[in-house]
Amino acid sequence: MKGSTKVCCVVVLYALTVVLMGHVPTAEAANCNYMELVVCAGAITSPQPPSRDCCAKVKEQRPCFCGYLQNPSLRQYVTPDNARRVARQCGVVIPKC
Repeated sequence: MKGSTKVCCVVVLYALTVVLMGHVPTAEAANCNYMELVVCAGAITSPQPPSRDCCAKVKEQRPCFCGYLQNPSLRQYVTPDNARRVARQCGVVIPKC
């Protein structure tokens, strides 16, 4: 069941990418592509710590978080406790915009 949940999350994230491509405001010096955070899916959906790649992407995408929070379709992926936990473990605080 856990494996199918992860697959479902990845499929949902991929579908959102297709639907929302280009609808996220860009920030200076950042490529605001929330799909780059898919590398963090394992850490978000389980208690495992984030990988180095995940933390690198979280830090890279930090300037984009306000845009993600303002988008109702993306907000649900940035605000859950597990997403905040992963960001915190990577040394990033999700801003209050």
